[in-house]
Amino acid sequence: MALPFPFSAIVGQDDMKLAFMIVAVDPTVGGVLAFGDRGTGKSTAVRALAALLPKIRVVTGCPYGCDPVETARLCDDCRLKKASGGLKSVLAAAPVVDLPLGATEDRVVGALDLERALTMGEKAFEPGILARANRGFLYIDEANLLEDHLVDLLLDVAASGENVVEREGLSVRHPARFVLIGSGNPEEGELRPQLLDRFGLAIDVKTPADIPTRIEVVKRRDAFERSPEAFIQKWAAEERKLRSKLVAARKGLSAVTASDAALESAARLCMALGTDGLRGELTIIRAARAFASLEGDEVLTDAHLRRVAPFALSHRLRRNPLDDAGSTIRVQRAVDELFAA
Repeated sequence: MALPFPFSAIVGQDDMKLAFMIVAVDPTVGGVLAFGDRGTGKSTAVRALAALLPKIRVVTGCPYGCDPVETARLCDDCRLKKASGGLKSVLAAAPVVDLPLGATEDRVVGALDLERALTMGEKAFEPGILARANRGFLYIDEANLLEDHLVDLLLDVAASGENVVEREGLSVRHPARFVLIGSGNPEEGELRPQLLDRFGLAIDVKTPADIPTRIEVVKRRDAFERSPEAFIQKWAAEERKLRSKLVAARKGLSAVTASDAALESAARLCMALGTDGLRGELTIIRAARAFASLEGDEVLTDAHLRRVAPFALSHRLRRNPLDDAGSTIRVQRAVDELFAA
């Protein structure tokens, strides 16, 4: 298995890294869509995030990685174990699971275990990708090329937090709560609006335009590929520092307060931009709260809202035929006008 590039060693792409950190602090923000140029480190950042995440406690032997503390969300097998004498648990890496574009529906949701059916005559469930992604991150590279039937399936599961499989005489229901991470190149097609709306944050990833940054990217990547172990060791202290910051932000998240004035600012911004529904307000407040916690602040301020507004709102704007500016520019313009007043 290839060693992941250290998250702290990624050069530039500050918006993408911050967005990933925000959803790692608060998964209810709703995931990240990183759209942009090829070769800008989108996949590298996702793999690096997986290595950065602190371990989680899971029920021993559970294929869904159930949390032994959140008993209301246990799978059927774990409920039986709890009723018959308690649950044993272990620490495990937080899952970051790839969803291949060519995956079949059976591979995604799970299906009948054919080997056991043929050899032992038993009907048993073979968990799929959604089972492995529970309590972690589901990564879709080239998300705009995902087949429609898989998009519909993901929307259903993402909304309910459960995967329900009823086929071949099986009836299985298991927890499937995950954070969606998507990447892609807009030149290869747009994302379906229904799926786009499921991403809490959206980042426009650009190729670095200045020479020093490009040189530093090449130097670090070359050093990593020449000696991955040595490079990882060199950045180990920074990784530990970043992981500690993430853990502290998770613990401090509930203490961050949002005043009525901050809520009003979020509402005014969304109204000025004409976003549909209230998901924009909810997302920007949650993202700003997570950002504040990362900064060690206990009060959500306009500065936090300003920082996360382009991530939370740029993909929620309607097209304006009279304004050919990009959505991120439109959000930034509205932010400047609102907070300058």
